[in-house]
Amino acid sequence: MAALGIAAMTISSFAGSASAQALLEKIKNGETIRLGFTNEPPSAYPGANNEPLGLVNAMTLDVLKKMGTTKIEAIVTDWGSLVPGLQAGRFDIITGGMWINPERCRNVLFSEPIASSNDVIIVAKGNPENLHSFEDVRDKGLTLATLAGGTAIEAAQKIGIADDKIMQLAGPPEIVQAVKAGRAAAGNLYSLNATTVAENDPNIEVADPYTPPGPNEHPAIAFPLNEQAAVDAFNAVFKDYLGTDEMMASVSKYGYSKRDLPDGTTTAEACKG
Repeated sequence: MAALGIAAMTISSFAGSASAQALLEKIKNGETIRLGFTNEPPSAYPGANNEPLGLVNAMTLDVLKKMGTTKIEAIVTDWGSLVPGLQAGRFDIITGGMWINPERCRNVLFSEPIASSNDVIIVAKGNPENLHSFEDVRDKGLTLATLAGGTAIEAAQKIGIADDKIMQLAGPPEIVQAVKAGRAAAGNLYSLNATTVAENDPNIEVADPYTPPGPNEHPAIAFPLNEQAAVDAFNAVFKDYLGTDEMMASVSKYGYSKRDLPDGTTTAEACKG
């Protein structure tokens, strides 16, 4: 997931402020709360009737219910459109499990971390190129598929993978197809997403062992910049919910376990990089 270079137009920023400035009031008044996410199981994805499924949506729905609302609308978009969509007021909250980083912290407000996690790479069954790190992809001159707007882009560039060998795609399904079709030798995905893919596709596996390009990442729920009160209210409820039997019952079916709980890093620390 990645450093987003977002140049929001002034009019879009104003629209986002106007539409999202009263999130707590919307909850209090029983108005529909719009959740923005991409199709990225098991983190977040739409159900058959467009209901918000996935572990991040499950957490968010539980917390919002405790805050006083069950009126939810799911808005599915590609990964690179999530932050601009939030800024433009197309939805109220991003529930895609977006990782906290300094550049994103200049564009959105984050809840406290909902997990501590890292990425992996998926490869063709049997790992024919023997890939176990970004360095392996670099050294063999191969192509890495990753999310457009994802943090892996910057990590790959720092390691020295050439820009023309970094294939930026809209979402996990496109990454999987690129690897299956041989257009990319490896695809970068969040570990839980990759495990789900590998379990359901006999042509794909997760590279094992794997050395990630950096330390643990910290996904969180994202809010508009003018919604500090809503973030504070969300965090207050989430603090008492985190790690409870209720939470684990909601998320365990998506593969989230106690090992995925936050490692103690705060949002403020993650925003510093």
